[in-house]
Amino acid sequence: MAGGGPTGIRNRRPASDVSRGSHSDLDEDEHNTDNRNPNNRSYAERILESDQANVAIIVTLTTLAFALRFYKINFPDQVVFDEVHFGKFASYYIQRQYYFDVHPPLAKLLFGLAGWFVGYDGTFGFENIGDSYTEAHVPYVGMRALPAILGSLTVPVVYGIMKESGFSTIAAVFSACIVLFDNAHIAQDRLILLDAALIFFMTMTMYCYIKFKKLRYRDFSYDWWLWILACGTFMAFTWASKVNGILTVVAIGCAVIIDLWEILDIKRGHSMEYFWKHFAARAIAFIVLPLFLYLSVFWVHLALLTNSGPGDTFMSPAFQETLRGNELLLNSHEIRYYDTVTIRHKDTRVFLHSHPDRYPLKYDDGRISSQGQQVTGYGHDDTNNHWQIIPTKALPETGRGRVVRDDDVFQLLHVNTQTLLLTHDVASPLMPTNEEFTTWPQDDDSRYNDTLFQLRLVDDALEGEAWKSKSGHFRLIHVSTKVAMWTHTKQLPDWAYKQQEINGNKNVNEKSAIWFVDSIVSDENGEDMKDRVGDVPPKEPKSLNFFKKFIELQVLMLQHNAGLTASHPYASGPINWPFLISGISFWTQTEGQKQIYFIGNIVGWWSCVIGISLYTGIMLADLVARRREIEPLTEPVRHRLLNSTGFFVLFWGVHYFPFFLMSRQLFVHHYLPSHVASALVAGSVLSFALSESVNYPVSVWGPRLRTPQVKTYADLGSRAPFVVGAFTLLMFVAFVYIAPLTYGTPGLDGHAVNARRLLSSWTLHFAAKVTDGGA
Repeated sequence: MAGGGPTGIRNRRPASDVSRGSHSDLDEDEHNTDNRNPNNRSYAERILESDQANVAIIVTLTTLAFALRFYKINFPDQVVFDEVHFGKFASYYIQRQYYFDVHPPLAKLLFGLAGWFVGYDGTFGFENIGDSYTEAHVPYVGMRALPAILGSLTVPVVYGIMKESGFSTIAAVFSACIVLFDNAHIAQDRLILLDAALIFFMTMTMYCYIKFKKLRYRDFSYDWWLWILACGTFMAFTWASKVNGILTVVAIGCAVIIDLWEILDIKRGHSMEYFWKHFAARAIAFIVLPLFLYLSVFWVHLALLTNSGPGDTFMSPAFQETLRGNELLLNSHEIRYYDTVTIRHKDTRVFLHSHPDRYPLKYDDGRISSQGQQVTGYGHDDTNNHWQIIPTKALPETGRGRVVRDDDVFQLLHVNTQTLLLTHDVASPLMPTNEEFTTWPQDDDSRYNDTLFQLRLVDDALEGEAWKSKSGHFRLIHVSTKVAMWTHTKQLPDWAYKQQEINGNKNVNEKSAIWFVDSIVSDENGEDMKDRVGDVPPKEPKSLNFFKKFIELQVLMLQHNAGLTASHPYASGPINWPFLISGISFWTQTEGQKQIYFIGNIVGWWSCVIGISLYTGIMLADLVARRREIEPLTEPVRHRLLNSTGFFVLFWGVHYFPFFLMSRQLFVHHYLPSHVASALVAGSVLSFALSESVNYPVSVWGPRLRTPQVKTYADLGSRAPFVVGAFTLLMFVAFVYIAPLTYGTPGLDGHAVNARRLLSSWTLHFAAKVTDGGA
């Protein structure tokens, strides 16, 4: 290997040999074994470590990154993949219409800002993949430019992380090139998607943390505070960009805990006062500041979205009434006894419905029903949805005493059949553990108690609060059996016209047992309701405490993110991601047989897998050897592998393994943050393989450094540039070969598509059929 020693695994010198300057025989491309003298490194190493070379490399990497990500960024001029969501959200910001999404809003706010900056008016619908931007005159290139810029800047940041961690220029270039020429990153960076912002902020978080750690001997200095606060800021931005940005917070949290644990060690000679000062500083930078910034992003989000929009129905009535033009604000009216109303389920949107047909005597599973009148959930407006509210107490002739209030007990009369809603201890058709809902003749008092229901308003209703249409979300509790009226999405058989089942749920606090009055049809005299519920002057939005809105939104985001469990043809499991077993079809166009298929550069991704595997093997071998009092690694090398490379592995693992615990839809693009971390691991393993020594120490000198440490310098040898050059060329060839699938152009015929299906599990469009005679 370049850098000295025979090929294969080398016997590295023990730590004591470094201080004595002893050495073993080296290959002829090494000038001197003394790794404490920077002038004794190979010529290539000295050139590449110069400031001029460093600047030239950064400029080259950045230029190439911009070129690859902006190349034909205007193609296709159609909506691609999840641009249907995130482009739409940018429109809502410009129109100031409220929307709901499972992801925090920072990246989407930036898309809205980019759209506003380039003159987009927010009127395009982003309804379907393939909708034309050009025909609608949407300045989409300006919006796509934002993630392209952030994705391009990620490449020099990766290079900077490696350099600041003490790795040689050639190792830093290696890691940067894995991201630079990766088809998956480029495909993601060129579209209106969130991952470019997420990854840029994540890598900046890593870079700032490393800069902060390097100043540990100058703690509480201006620079130290600058970098720790910068790290907390970018960590908050990562968290606020996408829901899995919280994993970056966890990764930094793990690193901080390890750091504080070391400071607490009495052998280091620190007082408890010193420890608490460091604890307080980290609490400010990594808890208080990120929380403040995260809250600030949501404050801006909610301050902008003040108009009614498609996200209204996800929120509570109190939240909805803060939005200008919201239906609840305009059309929410008090409900009085003897009003005829339609009642609707909050989640499934079906109406409480009944019709003269009866339950069959015997169900398919052999159970017996009451043969009562069917009560179902029906999705369309119909007179069989009309129910009249019958009081169970004496009422005044007029006035506020006739208003229905929280905790009132009443009956519901089905208007068309003149029967009362009833539930009893008979199993429902589809769920034997739940109670059947039926009706009972109004003039038969023999089952009076079974027709009594209690109104329980939700959303922190006040005692005795008036029940209102639209906004008065409620549970309907049966007085006798204490079950809640409930429905679910499973359909009843043909005898019930495949309508939804209504039954009594014994869990009265079931979160989906929420209903609301959709409309007031008429009063007790059947008169026109225009005076009470007709057109009214516009009402001013109500106010609601920001923190109540914030907490409600966070809970909904978590619930809906966990609920994304529907199957998808391109969903994949985490075990497949590092190996690129499958990709995602982003966009297709039959004319010209063009497609965008999200897949990574197989050379780079598999190299990262090899890097992580080798790192694991190296550290396990070192651990076993040390149990036998054998020191295969020098202390500086071990320090670098444990601290710098270990930091990269921490980020890789924290951003990868939690997905194994998730039951929601998962896609290979969820691995992109971990892929960047694995590229850093691969670069550090390459440095270990090519050099006997490392640049050590890399921390900035400070007054707390009591004993100056002997400096050593990495020397990857003259062959290292050729090794990395050959790898980069291979990466570039693989990138170019897959590029038609990354950029969507040029189109490929069936045989060309087959040739680019490097793994049989890749599901590409327009592939030629393989016949017995060959492809």
